[in-house]
Amino acid sequence: MAFARSTPRKKKIALTVAAALVLALGAGLAFFQPWKLVTDTTVNEAQPTAVFGPDPYAAPRMPWPLSSGRFISHEHTTSGSLVILKLPDGSHVLRLDDLDTSDGPDLHVWLTDAPVIDGRDGWGVFDDGAHLDLGKLKGNKGSQNYTIPADADLSKYTSVSIWCDRFNVSFGAATLEKA
Repeated sequence: MAFARSTPRKKKIALTVAAALVLALGAGLAFFQPWKLVTDTTVNEAQPTAVFGPDPYAAPRMPWPLSSGRFISHEHTTSGSLVILKLPDGSHVLRLDDLDTSDGPDLHVWLTDAPVIDGRDGWGVFDDGAHLDLGKLKGNKGSQNYTIPADADLSKYTSVSIWCDRFNVSFGAATLEKA
């Protein structure tokens, strides 16, 4: 019985297929980042505090809450609260308190004009209208501050979303209620 010998052409095809599979696996891992399903990043930034003026007997000027909200879950279980603060210098900060959501690839904090809708119907509405990206989510757990640009028109934003830019889906969102 004669055994078929492997030809150089068959070896070349096998190596090419193997290399393509390795590249596809690497690209898939880089894109989906499945390890983020089991990792956490905790950030605990201090809340903006009072500012004391030159007069030591004058009352400190405190951050003023303009609106607040509580997160609901969308694509991933999400909880925590938020507040938009006007600081004594006139600037604005979005403060996330006790945030707890899943880690994910390319998560951002968005101010949006979209309504917050429960369930799957609410997962993808936040990029349909006006939104302001305040930057990458610093951590999927904890409390953190995001500076709102001075030229932002806060009157047109009604909600906040933890937005996954990679998959165009909200992990969780909150309706902004006037304080």
